[in-house]
Amino acid sequence: MKRKYPNLCKPITLGNVTFRNRMFASPIGSTDINADCVPGERTKAFYELRARGGAAAVTMSELVVHPETDGSHMLHLDLQTVGSLASFTFCADAIRRHGAIPSLEFSHSGQYAGTYMADKNKKDSLTQYGPSDGVREDGLKVTALTKEQIDDIVKRYGEAAVLAKRAGFEMIMIHGGHTWLLNQFMSPYFNHRTDEYGGSFENRMRITIEVLKEVRKAVGPMFPIEFRMSGSELFEGGYDLDEGVKIAQAVEEYVDLIHVSAGSYKFGFFKTHPSMFSEHGMNVYLAAEIKKHVSKPVATIGGLNDPEQMEEIIASGKADVVYMGRALLADPFLPEKVVSGNEDKIVKCLRCFTCMAERPTTQTRRCTVNPLIGREVEGTEVLPASRKKKVLVVGGGVAGLKAALTSAQRGHETILCEKSDKVGGILKCEQAIDFKREMYELGLSLEKQAIEAGVEIRCNAEVTPEYVEAINPDTMILAVGSSPIVPRLKGIDGANVVVVNNYYLEKEKVTDSVVVLGGGLAGCECAIHLAQEGKTVHLVEMKDTLAPDANIRHRPILMQMVDKYVTAHTGYQGMEITKEGVLCKDKEGNEVLVPGTSVVCAVGQRANRDIVNGLLDAAPIVREIGDCVRPSNITNAIYQGYHAGLDA
Repeated sequence: MKRKYPNLCKPITLGNVTFRNRMFASPIGSTDINADCVPGERTKAFYELRARGGAAAVTMSELVVHPETDGSHMLHLDLQTVGSLASFTFCADAIRRHGAIPSLEFSHSGQYAGTYMADKNKKDSLTQYGPSDGVREDGLKVTALTKEQIDDIVKRYGEAAVLAKRAGFEMIMIHGGHTWLLNQFMSPYFNHRTDEYGGSFENRMRITIEVLKEVRKAVGPMFPIEFRMSGSELFEGGYDLDEGVKIAQAVEEYVDLIHVSAGSYKFGFFKTHPSMFSEHGMNVYLAAEIKKHVSKPVATIGGLNDPEQMEEIIASGKADVVYMGRALLADPFLPEKVVSGNEDKIVKCLRCFTCMAERPTTQTRRCTVNPLIGREVEGTEVLPASRKKKVLVVGGGVAGLKAALTSAQRGHETILCEKSDKVGGILKCEQAIDFKREMYELGLSLEKQAIEAGVEIRCNAEVTPEYVEAINPDTMILAVGSSPIVPRLKGIDGANVVVVNNYYLEKEKVTDSVVVLGGGLAGCECAIHLAQEGKTVHLVEMKDTLAPDANIRHRPILMQMVDKYVTAHTGYQGMEITKEGVLCKDKEGNEVLVPGTSVVCAVGQRANRDIVNGLLDAAPIVREIGDCVRPSNITNAIYQGYHAGLDA
């Protein structure tokens, strides 16, 4: 058959290994690591799902090669720990049996040991080793590695490589980017040594070259070695792209693939991991420039999920391989859909950072749009029901759509009723905000999937007990959502006021001078959007903190964007809306006018409990999910909808 994306679907050979396409799954930390730093069953299932989805390579992350100087609670591979080698062997086998190439990322955190430990007190008690003596930005002391320690670290890379190959891994990735140890040695910002490992470019590269030589000696001449690097550190004092080119040239004779990432976890997390406020592929230019100066294949990464864009990257010669991380959590079957011509069914990553926020919070993984992530071991297939039922889903928001889709996939006769003229619920509101467009598209994707699965969707259908009685369902799932809270303020009914849920319908009412009333996640994101359109925006929040409902990874970038674009007022209580703005009371009780000829009301949502209570006895089995239980987020709505559909 003729492939729509021929370059993306073309195999590539590295060393003596052929990869089935150019879409690789980037290293993402494991989901369960036991006390001995051995991968558990959930971890095996976590990586296996992406192999099943069609990725050409799946990389496990991160293997700590020298625990004595890197106390991070990440993966260890040795012969002393019972079950260690076997567990890695099972993981490699689980990846390989689906046609993907299993790869293992070797890492050393250097002076950022313990980054992912949930117990920060334990992290603070570690000795932080780096290239040079010093003090971290958070005040922790850094101790320079001795020559003897460096020699031992290099040796252990080789020993780990022998075991990885023995376990069945067919490629090894050496992590030399993102401010981990090898990057620390390369970086003039971190490396102030005066011996053979510091000073000149050649000296700063020495440990990396020694590591690559040691790994090559361990695995042999044709075994693929990949080097992951930051094309530029992207912070003041770090190396730039010109030096990134030199680094790539220095390592290319020892490796088979140069994986060009960007930036630093500690000094530019959101450049390494592009947020929803950034362009997709914002770091591709680094790989494209490096590729001009080396002969070995080059990989690129950074918020990629669009097949058209990825095809162009390969076709135009910017890179030879594209890596995806979060995109393959959102839709592990993205590569298979690209290869088979079903790209219109891709569920796209929202770049909301839910997946990355869970790691430091609970040491697990979650995904907003994919309820299987972190739970793959519990089952990834929707199995046919033993007894077919009639299922009525009330409400066509994200929870209702996911419930109806899953119910239909089980083989149930499924009817979804939505009282408005379109399904999508609160996701419909996001179509007017550019950086949240993919949230709107999630609703479209769920609708399309539901229809293809056989769900009967009835719009403009308000469900009453009599309506339910006429349908006579075995099970009814209530997903009737929430409604915006509209405070009882004088002037709230004015023509200059728009409720944030209706902004996509009433954009023309919003002038160039706006007050956003409510500083939660929705209010902050709306304020940023309006300001990016060139409007003057004031944000008013009664509490002292903005967006406490944002996750711990998304909130910092959200606050950066608020600081950049918006004038925020915390501790301000709205009292009255006038044609000139919002009259507020500050913390001292003073009246202050926050100026704006338009007002967007975004003070929160309230569960539609009255609708729920009126239908609780209308069917034999009634299940409540999503915002009608308690206003929450897409993550919970998807998860609850999926399991309600399974339970129907």
